[in-house]
Amino acid sequence: MNRRAVLARYFARRYLFSPQSRSVVNLISGLSVVSVAVPVAAMIILLSVFNGFESLVKSMYSAFDADLTVMPRRGRTFLQESVDTAALRRVEGVAAISFLLEQSALLEHGDRQATATVRGVDDAYGSVFPLGEAVSSGEWRVRLGDLERLVIGQSMAWSLNIRSLADADVTLYAVRRGSFSTLLPIDNYTRRTEPVGGVYTLDLDTERTYVLSSLRLAQELFGYPGRASSLVLRLTPGADASDVRRAVAAVTGEEFTVRTRDELRASYYRIMTYEKWGIFFIALLVLLVASFSVVGALSMLIVEKQDDILTLRALGADTDFLRSVFRAEGYLICALGGAIGLLLGVGASLIQQHFGLIEIPAETFLTKSYPVEFRFADLLAVVAAFSAVAVFLSHVTVRSMIKNPARK
Repeated sequence: MNRRAVLARYFARRYLFSPQSRSVVNLISGLSVVSVAVPVAAMIILLSVFNGFESLVKSMYSAFDADLTVMPRRGRTFLQESVDTAALRRVEGVAAISFLLEQSALLEHGDRQATATVRGVDDAYGSVFPLGEAVSSGEWRVRLGDLERLVIGQSMAWSLNIRSLADADVTLYAVRRGSFSTLLPIDNYTRRTEPVGGVYTLDLDTERTYVLSSLRLAQELFGYPGRASSLVLRLTPGADASDVRRAVAAVTGEEFTVRTRDELRASYYRIMTYEKWGIFFIALLVLLVASFSVVGALSMLIVEKQDDILTLRALGADTDFLRSVFRAEGYLICALGGAIGLLLGVGASLIQQHFGLIEIPAETFLTKSYPVEFRFADLLAVVAAFSAVAVFLSHVTVRSMIKNPARK
């Protein structure tokens, strides 16, 4: 059986690479190799680009979504004293913790107004979020001694027509808790005017949503003294988020829920996963259509080699051996095309990932070049899917073209 397989592969190589063979069939076989290589390379590149954008989005969210977030099960806020922060700091894997207070407010600068979510943060906020890297103007610090400052997104700054931090006082309006009067509407709002001390640059949605202030300012503005809406934690490198989450939940008790970053945006990441594999199957369909060129090349080769088939039958070759010869021919064409496609796809992805040769023509985007991240798991998925297509098409084509003489 091994000798038959070796002999079948030898015939297949001769049909494809023989220097005496210069027929149209060989030209079509070469074009089939190219038609297979291009979609294989495209699949690798598409998946790598999607991985790059996925990682970019996750890195942007990591600037405002902590590794772990503790929130109350009931109500919007909780007393800071109700959480044993000393016990949390002793939990293995916890590197830093910070209290937050978030609520919507109206922002006003000159004749411009906009709504935003004011996030009040304490002094430990910088230990949980490395926001300093995203600040493009000024500083991220929201308090200098007793002086309060705001840090806003670049898109929000444009919306409020803030062109310079030298003259960037923003007035915050928040609904006063407890009473509401229609006679004097202005008395229904708490009002604070503070300067903008920094502008950060992230994704457009985040820039338009979040405004950072000190926790003290947020508590005074929204009328929640000594209260917070969440407690965020940064984990040590290498710590398992699930294990630390269980330990933190044991410390905080049943009155709080503890969620990881992925759980906070579970639906969004799930949609991204669906989109990625949707792209994969669309590209696989393109590959399947392109692989039909292999069917045409095999069919024409079988027709051209009818004399060889008769000669091999006269020498004692059975139908199974003849089929194995041309199946090997189909496998060889697909293998060559797949290898070239994988080489091109992986090479192009790694070059873009490390050198960023292709740039994005947009000055306001977070990265200058198209983000690409090659993953070995994607390579295995492409190889497995393409191998299944190659085996199926070669087997069906050869079986339909070469039949047992007894059935004629």
